[in-house]
Amino acid sequence: MPTVSSEELAAAAGVNSAKLRKDFSYLGSYGTRGVGYDVEYLVYQISRELGLTQDWPVVIVGIGNLGAALANYGGFASRGFRVAALIDADPAMAGKPVAGIPVQHTDDLERIIQDNGVSIGVIATPAGAAQPVCDRLVAAGVTSILNFAPTVLNVPEGVDVRKVDLSIELQILAFHEQRKAGEEAAADGALPPAGAAARKAAQADQGPDGAAPAVMPA
Repeated sequence: MPTVSSEELAAAAGVNSAKLRKDFSYLGSYGTRGVGYDVEYLVYQISRELGLTQDWPVVIVGIGNLGAALANYGGFASRGFRVAALIDADPAMAGKPVAGIPVQHTDDLERIIQDNGVSIGVIATPAGAAQPVCDRLVAAGVTSILNFAPTVLNVPEGVDVRKVDLSIELQILAFHEQRKAGEEAAADGALPPAGAAARKAAQADQGPDGAAPAVMPA
């Protein structure tokens, strides 16, 4: 029976072992002194708290390149998420199998949601279609939405939305690359550190009384 100590888990997670043991106690898992935690049981307890021990049917709306890639992603099933249906507005897509699942037309969206007991929807449509699709999903009973469309969705209270914006993720990586380049240049004596450069630029932008001038939002 494989076991793992709180010290090993804490080191892997980058947290304090005492804090980790306290957090695990809320799951009802206290481990065994000198032995640690039963790995299989600990995984079950965490999965149970995350709602991953049951089957979650999911629909994906918008079966373009991104939607098709999501349909083919193998990680959903291992985490308890079953792709129950693929939906697209293009009549030419209707009936075509993607990842072994026939695509259905958006005209049947409400019926599909009801028949499969779906509460989680994935939107992978163009931006202009995302809000109408969202409205229909919510009206049909979907209460959680994962949004890949490049737009902000408006939903009523009680509906959870998670937005995945790949361009923002790339911007974050670009920021880190820029910072690393500045630090390397500063270490070589070629440029001041990025933080110093930013402070100097901010000082140059200040008005005569030291206050930054008003800037209209983009």
